[in-house]
Amino acid sequence: MINLKKWFYERTGIEVILDFLKKKQVPDHKYTFWYYPGSILLFLIVIQIVTGCLLLLYYKPTMETAYESVSFITKYLPFGSFLRSLHAWCSNLIIAIAFIHMFSTFFLKSYRPPRELIWISGTFLMFILLTFGFSGYLLPWNELSLFATSVGTQIAGSMPIIGKYLLLFLRGGEYISGDTLTRFSALHVIILPLVLLALVAIHVSLIQHHGMSVPPSVESSPAKKKDIPFYPDFLLYDLINCLFVFSGLVILALFLPKELGIKADLLAPAPAGIKPEWYFLFMFETLKLIPSKILSFEGKQLGVIIFALGAVFLICIPFLDRWSAKNKRSPLFTLIGFGILIYIFAMTAISYLGK
Repeated sequence: MINLKKWFYERTGIEVILDFLKKKQVPDHKYTFWYYPGSILLFLIVIQIVTGCLLLLYYKPTMETAYESVSFITKYLPFGSFLRSLHAWCSNLIIAIAFIHMFSTFFLKSYRPPRELIWISGTFLMFILLTFGFSGYLLPWNELSLFATSVGTQIAGSMPIIGKYLLLFLRGGEYISGDTLTRFSALHVIILPLVLLALVAIHVSLIQHHGMSVPPSVESSPAKKKDIPFYPDFLLYDLINCLFVFSGLVILALFLPKELGIKADLLAPAPAGIKPEWYFLFMFETLKLIPSKILSFEGKQLGVIIFALGAVFLICIPFLDRWSAKNKRSPLFTLIGFGILIYIFAMTAISYLGK
């Protein structure tokens, strides 16, 4: 009689992975809760890939058929409305959890040496997730997505030097057309997933190599340091959190299904009060409040430059925060983090209240 377990282990080498998981230790302290958003994010990305592949079986990325194919999925495909709503809500939750994960990592100073590349790869992952949200927004080819994409690509076109070329690249021409939809579809379902998977692999492998960081207060006090087994202790908490998040997603998809709206018409005027998704509102509102001219600069162009410099600043934080590199408190960068967080909340609130 063949021992199936032994046969499977010998041919797959999975026993090595199981042994690694059993020996792996995870830091345990009062901030341990902030380790969980990373694994929740990974779980949500898997859901997004699975639901996206299922939707792709019926979606047709052309100007004539995109809206109709999404309408078929929503109205006639068994569980189609639930599947589409699950995908849409999951995309929003992914970005929300990514923001939480990024700021928790920032405030815990987890970018300290030798983990600089973990922070940098995570920051690029955040940018890719935001690009996913932007590219996927156009795919249903409805009125709201058309004009929101028009505004978004105009903002990208405001960048100095490369703006004109970036606008032409994104739209496939001077104006939004079927070529734009085809490009956004290719970006969303082929290019971005490949980049995302590569970055996730790099990010996770770096974490495995360096281990999970602990806050400076724990690092400087050996008495506070203790570990718990990843398997089964930490993994069990991970699974419970993922189950809780998935339950919330299912509830949202069932009771707050995503509406399809009106089909896009390139000749129709833009509806009043058009706005991007919530995660771009702070940028959108900032660009609205900036005067059209500041000295000799175009206001919108200056705003785009500031946001681009802000992105560079985020990437370079591990090299700028020299206090945390020495396991010391860095109140300046903590204040900067709180300032950015308050600004994002304030601009988003102003945009919602200004409806």
